[in-house]
Amino acid sequence: MSSWLDENPHIRSIRAGAADLNGQARGKRIPVKFARKMETEGMRFPLSVLNLDIWGEDVEDSPLVFEVGDPDGMLFPTERGYVPMPWLQTPSALLPMWMFTEEGVPFDGDPRHALSRVVKRYAELGLKPVVAFEMEFYLIDDSGKEIQQPKSPRSGKRRAGGEILSLRALDAFDNFFNDLYDACDLMEIETEAATSEVGVGQFEMNLVHVADALKAADDAYLFKMLVRGLARKHGMAASFMAKPYEEYAGNGLHVHFSVVDEDGNNVFADGSFEGTDTLKHAIAGCLRGIPDLALVFAPHENSYARLVPESHAPTGICWAYDNRTASIRVPGGSPAARRIEHRVAGGDVNPYLFLAAVLGSALVGIEDKLTPPPPISGNAYEQEMAQIPDTWAQAIDRFETSVLAERVFPRTLIDNLVMTKRQELHYLGELSEQEILDLYLDTV
Repeated sequence: MSSWLDENPHIRSIRAGAADLNGQARGKRIPVKFARKMETEGMRFPLSVLNLDIWGEDVEDSPLVFEVGDPDGMLFPTERGYVPMPWLQTPSALLPMWMFTEEGVPFDGDPRHALSRVVKRYAELGLKPVVAFEMEFYLIDDSGKEIQQPKSPRSGKRRAGGEILSLRALDAFDNFFNDLYDACDLMEIETEAATSEVGVGQFEMNLVHVADALKAADDAYLFKMLVRGLARKHGMAASFMAKPYEEYAGNGLHVHFSVVDEDGNNVFADGSFEGTDTLKHAIAGCLRGIPDLALVFAPHENSYARLVPESHAPTGICWAYDNRTASIRVPGGSPAARRIEHRVAGGDVNPYLFLAAVLGSALVGIEDKLTPPPPISGNAYEQEMAQIPDTWAQAIDRFETSVLAERVFPRTLIDNLVMTKRQELHYLGELSEQEILDLYLDTV
């Protein structure tokens, strides 16, 4: 890693930190001259910091704080290494880290370690997930009393209404997207198409399929940080909030995944349209996981405003071939590329917890050889079926007592996340709609 600093002598400072349960970066600013020591010796950091609420406050009665004296763990660099931070004016680099105990054991409350555990379970079966994220976000003018679509840098006008797959909408913010693609290249986040989406000022960027689930989650985590920072550099806000506008579609975060064996063969594909039994088992696991893991897919108060019928977000627990009203979709195209698209999560999720939940529930289906119900056809919103939990409190209770959640996540993480969300649920009840918008807009 030090060689990267040698090759980039213009870097003035380092940010070193890890993702907490809400996907917030927690860490320190380090002078470059101390970076090499941090690479080898790590950085002492309170274990409790990965278990803060959305305001960055300690969780009351957390067993990680006063009960045990708020002890330190050790942050060590992940395999990602240094990443430039192109949204800052001064040349700076981020060193992503993850948490270990004083004894050198991975900390069970670290979301990246939770995903790593799931990936290792696939590896024990000779399998490897191949993953791609689709990232939706709004560009927003938040300079006034009410949020609105930014003015076009080209025309100085605001376009009323959404512009689905509009080249004009993309061209209006061409400078932003040029900088975004360049920044992704610098940060080694492989990106594909950008599209204009349903809402005013809403866009989607597709990340490339990678056969490394940890890198895929890193990319999504870093992409959110980049987009928010770069938008501010361009005089706007960028929001991955699940539902920033009541009257427009929310932001989703969809993931496509397949699974390959040790020879690189897609175990979901057999040349047929339907796909393999393993595909069906994984689908069944994903379906079973949706109600129990809804807290991961919809982690905030605002998340549930997105999960309403006919709003371009799924509400029923079902699957289908090439049907975007279903929560689990098997996209069309070549049978050799059979994969699953999980469509439940909002853009406000922690990418590490989200991917661990998706891949972990699919693995439960594969291990237990679960069988899904028949695929639906037509409009899922108009059919009778089990529904995704539609309240935050219900999702918290379900996650806390779920047997399936314990097969995916360590008990420590489950308990910490439940305590965090119960504290947020309590205090958000005292906030106005405007205060909730201000809290989430460019935080999550």
